[in-house]
Amino acid sequence: MSSLPNNIEHLIQSGQIDEAIAMLDRYIASNLDDAEALYLRGKAWWKRGDRSRATGDYTASALIDPAGKGARALEMAHDVADFFNPDLLNP
Repeated sequence: MSSLPNNIEHLIQSGQIDEAIAMLDRYIASNLDDAEALYLRGKAWWKRGDRSRATGDYTASALIDPAGKGARALEMAHDVADFFNPDLLNP
């Protein structure tokens, strides 16, 4: 099993989202059961604005590690989705 690249979090925080996602895609292709990697890719998708892909990765991460970061991120993503009110955007 390879080790998760240690600069992923830095790439995400510094806005290098595409590079982080590409690295995580390569890593996850051979490490399908790495909950941390799935969580981080979800975080990158979220920062990029792709809530659907982010939620998918958070869900996959939560299935592997129900008490991990992915599960907490999934819960927060659901809270954000539940809070959304289209009427606020269309007065």
